[in-house]
Parts: sequence; C-alpha cells; structure tokens
Amino acid sequence: MRVALVLLLAVLADLAASSPAAAADADTTAFVHAKDIVFGPAPPALPAGARIAVLLGNPSAEGPFVIRLMLPKGYRIPPHSHSRDEQVTVISGTMYLGMGDVFDPATARGLAAGGFHALRAGTRHYAFAKQPTIVQVSGNGPFDITYVKPADDPRTAAR
Repeated sequence: MRVALVLLLAVLADLAASSPAAAADADTTAFVHAKDIVFGPAPPALPAGARIAVLLGNPSAEGPFVIRLMLPKGYRIPPHSHSRDEQVTVISGTMYLGMGDVFDPATARGLAAGGFHALRAGTRHYAFAKQPTIVQVSGNGPFDITYVKPADDPRTAAR
C-alpha cells in the first residue's frame, strides 16, 4: 500500500510539473484559460479512463490544489474516502454522487454543470458519470484515496 501511495504521488508530481496550466503554484496568482488546459492520463489510484489536468498547486504535496477530471461515458469510482476535505464543482455533464460503503446508483444524486458538492475528510462516497463529464476538484494536499473494498482499488489490479 505504501508503494502504491508513493507511485500515486510521483505520477501527480510529474503531471503537475509538466502541465502548462499548472505553471503557477498555490502561492501565486493563476490565470488559466480553458484553451490552455492540457489533460493527461489520471494517476493509477483512479479507475482507468479518466484524464486529469492540474490547474493549481501540486495535489501530491502539502498545500492547496485544483485539478480537473475528464470522465468518459459510463465512468465509475467505487466507494472510497479521502483523508482530507475535498470540494467538487461540475464543469460540464452530470456527476452522480452517492454516500456510503455500497455502490448503489439508485440512491445517488445527480449534480449538473455548475453544481457544487463539499465532502468532509473520511466521508465514504462513490461517483459515476452516465455521459462525458468534467469536474473540478479542489482541496489541500496531499490528495489520497482509500477504497472501501481493497479489491476495488485499481492500483492492485492490472490496468
């Protein structure tokens, strides 16, 4: 598990360093134009298929960060939690969010473009997108993800 976390942090650090949109760190003013946002593969802690862009800071380091996730149609993130608070804003499409230890689409709530959701550290939740969706996630790093069921963790399965 520690090796997987180190790998996640290395991938996020590399992505943060190579993203033109992330030229500003959390201690500066950032102007990021939509046309300049470059998405790359999401780190191995997320299920395959998502793409990520770092807009501010370094999600693998201490301090504030802002990322965007591009989710393909049918994308699912199994029940999980984070050790720190996170804020999610839907940029386009609809993100479906549910609370608890069991993935149950019937109890999830849809959050359309412009919607906002705040989660406290340790809150177990899951998410999915029925259509292509872009969300913005912000918080204070380092960002982490712990799956309720270890078998759902993509870091332990072949990608």
